[in-house]
Amino acid sequence: MGLKSFLEVQSDSQFPIENLPYGVFRPAPDFEPRIGVAIGDYVLDLSVIASADLFDGPLLKNSDCFNQSNLNKFLELGRPAWKEARATLQKLLSDTEPILRDDAFLRQKALQPMDNAEMLLPVAIGDYTDFYSNINHATNCGLMFRGSENPIKPNWFCLPIAYHGRASSIVVSGTDIIRPRGQDRPKGNSPPYFGPSRKMDFELEMAAVVGPGNKLGKPIDVNEAADHIFGLVLMNDWSARDIQGWECVPLGPFLGKSFGTTISPWIVTLDALEPFVCDGPKQNPPPLPYLAEKESRNYDIELEVLIKPAGQEHSYAVTKSNFKHLYWTISQQLAHHTVNGCNLRPGDLLGSGTMSGPEPGTYGSLLELTWNGTKPLSLGGVTRTFIEDGDEVIFTGCCKGNGYTVGFGKCSVSPIRSIKPFDCGNMSWLLAVCSYFLLSYYFFLLPTSRPTTVGYRFT
Repeated sequence: MGLKSFLEVQSDSQFPIENLPYGVFRPAPDFEPRIGVAIGDYVLDLSVIASADLFDGPLLKNSDCFNQSNLNKFLELGRPAWKEARATLQKLLSDTEPILRDDAFLRQKALQPMDNAEMLLPVAIGDYTDFYSNINHATNCGLMFRGSENPIKPNWFCLPIAYHGRASSIVVSGTDIIRPRGQDRPKGNSPPYFGPSRKMDFELEMAAVVGPGNKLGKPIDVNEAADHIFGLVLMNDWSARDIQGWECVPLGPFLGKSFGTTISPWIVTLDALEPFVCDGPKQNPPPLPYLAEKESRNYDIELEVLIKPAGQEHSYAVTKSNFKHLYWTISQQLAHHTVNGCNLRPGDLLGSGTMSGPEPGTYGSLLELTWNGTKPLSLGGVTRTFIEDGDEVIFTGCCKGNGYTVGFGKCSVSPIRSIKPFDCGNMSWLLAVCSYFLLSYYFFLLPTSRPTTVGYRFT
């Protein structure tokens, strides 16, 4: 018989006792950030559990890792501490353990309604790398921009391709994303276009959250890489396709990506995902020895993207894919990242790359779903080739277990919006208006009220 919590957890909940994902939240606006785990419709405040001395195992008994404003210190402790915490929490929340179940005061203090919680970034992200590790996405992009003769360059099959992204613009689900401005390629002899992106796109990704990391100059063995990965989050790698297409040669993405990346607030641990391990893909040619895993492991995680068009009440599913379509596994990605001696640190984020399936209804971006805008999608009476202002984009992900679901919550943004005249990023309009009124006052209103001779006396 499986685990059961003393709390009532609905059968369709994404947060049963088998999951217990970690996040950072505020129970009210004037509270400091706290670390918690999701259980049913509640967030269990781990600072309360720690203060009650209920983390009594040898690795966590004297630790203050749950009295922090982010998870980085806990991540640094490594897999033995993570397993100890998971075992303690599953015991405390089980229907057979009286410590929390029968203590009404402790329950009221420790369990916060999830609807009241303000979710924050779960980790302080020092560095962010985004991989390009899905063969279907790479093929589709190659067909669109390189042609059918050579859609994927040979090096893609030899190593996990990636670029270094911008950590400072990674935000938690629910944070507004401003439509970026930048250049697009010129037409004919005209200068490049400059203005708001006209090809705003999502990319359906997941991201690995790094645990202990490694010292500078000390690579991580591919068969030990999983011990350096705490868990996974959903990730929307927002992309301005027009800006990206004009700027990316020869050094890769810059302003077309760095304006924002959205992640889900809950980190689902690899321990919670263990029942959903599946075989990794057959890789041809075989990887070099430093990337050769004894056991190639992917995860069977169902992914879905919905779009709620501006002004409409309903959301429409535009794609369904799966994380098992990853060609280069998360262990291979991490091992390759460190093979040159690069040091990873707790809280670093490794994006998987766009998770496209093999069929049109499973593609992981509008670029692919509309074939670069040539095949519009129909969404409840309106059409879309790319994201328009006011659209809401929603990612979900879950694993189906035997009588339970392990989920990631939502990774959503509502709405996408352009910079308006009074936004801080566009002050020229405001300055012009202020200058107009000041000059009008000085030349037209002030002469009628001021004396003809003005003298100043300083005393």
